[in-house]
Amino acid sequence: MSDVAGESGTLYGVGVGPGDPELMTLKAARILGEAPVVAFFSKRGRSGNARRIVEGRFNPAAEELRLEYPFTVEVPVGDPRYRTEMAAFYDDAARQVAARLDQGRDVAVLCEGDPLFYGSYMYLHDRLAGRYAAEVVPGITAMSGCWARAGAPMTRGDDMLCVVSGTMDEDGLAERLAGADAAVVMKAGRNLAKVRSALARAGKLDRAVYVERGTMPEETVVRLADKPDDDGPYFSLVLVPTERRTV
Repeated sequence: MSDVAGESGTLYGVGVGPGDPELMTLKAARILGEAPVVAFFSKRGRSGNARRIVEGRFNPAAEELRLEYPFTVEVPVGDPRYRTEMAAFYDDAARQVAARLDQGRDVAVLCEGDPLFYGSYMYLHDRLAGRYAAEVVPGITAMSGCWARAGAPMTRGDDMLCVVSGTMDEDGLAERLAGADAAVVMKAGRNLAKVRSALARAGKLDRAVYVERGTMPEETVVRLADKPDDDGPYFSLVLVPTERRTV
């Protein structure tokens, strides 16, 4: 941790895991216990999932730097405003973090799951890592936390695992799912009806497992074919384990 006058602080991207606080690494816990600034992303008016995970587990004297998204799911990714406004948001967030680093204070940026796997931290990393010392602390991903909770062996031997986003068009999803031995569909939530249809077209709906808020107290794990509706929160994904076979 930086404590030399005139020396810039270090930027830490800290993966805090998929939801269960006990799945945070020892290194993440150590850094959070020492960092003078803890930054986290959140929806406007909410604390954010990453902040909830670390409740009571970071330096009580630390400054909390809340970085509030201008929107989350209200504006579609394809809307021209999305890229423009989100870029401006990350530019401003980077300026706020840089101001603390310039004061010689280390900044630990929280990220649920792993910082470099669909994590918002990476957009700060893109903007700041070339100017400041930066270290990424990996975290247990949402998908590995979910397949552990589902008790679903995902790959065996030389199986190929495909990770796709539920925001893809249905034809693209169906094509990739059909060609994979096993798959994880991230960002299933509002795209669940399309994901279900793509899995059916790929002939893999019977193997699909829906996991909602995996490793969290409100966790739901169910065969997708048995789920009676297509409603799902942001923290949901679909697992397609490899076919079971004997060695």
